[in-house]
Amino acid sequence: MGKCARAGRVIGWITGAAAAAGLFASVAVFASVAAGSAQAAECAENRVDLRGDWGTARFTVELADDEAERALGLMNREHLAGSAGMLFIYPGPRRVAFWMENTLIPLDMIFLDAAGRVRRVAADAVPLDRTPIDGGPGILAVLEINGGLAARLGIAPGTELRHPAFGPDAAWPCN
Repeated sequence: MGKCARAGRVIGWITGAAAAAGLFASVAVFASVAAGSAQAAECAENRVDLRGDWGTARFTVELADDEAERALGLMNREHLAGSAGMLFIYPGPRRVAFWMENTLIPLDMIFLDAAGRVRRVAADAVPLDRTPIDGGPGILAVLEINGGLAARLGIAPGTELRHPAFGPDAAWPCN
């Protein structure tokens, strides 16, 4: 898997119930012109699309797909753009646990299985806390976004995430 340049600015959108909830104030996104535009967009290494009965969302992501990048994560950062995140990708499904040591901003951790389905959301992880946050077994990837955002959007177990790392057998594969 290729490395992604560290993303600073975000492009994205929210549709459906999430947009109706007035999330534009807390997330830097653009409204989609057509309801199906998330499904029609091409996949890219530096972004993820999520969909559920709440609508769709897109985040520009930095990849953490090797041991050193996964160990560093979002440590020592004072800000994360509203629709930015970090996608941690593992070589195969496994039990993973995260902590917030040296992480200065509250984060939501979204644990995903090999099909790209959300298995668990650990909401509002406390900055600088060393308590392990267990994602459970069978996790292939973890998406970290700003704390509280998953709940505001409606991201919950069963939500599907699209990214090239999940391959053709994903619940929502890339075209």
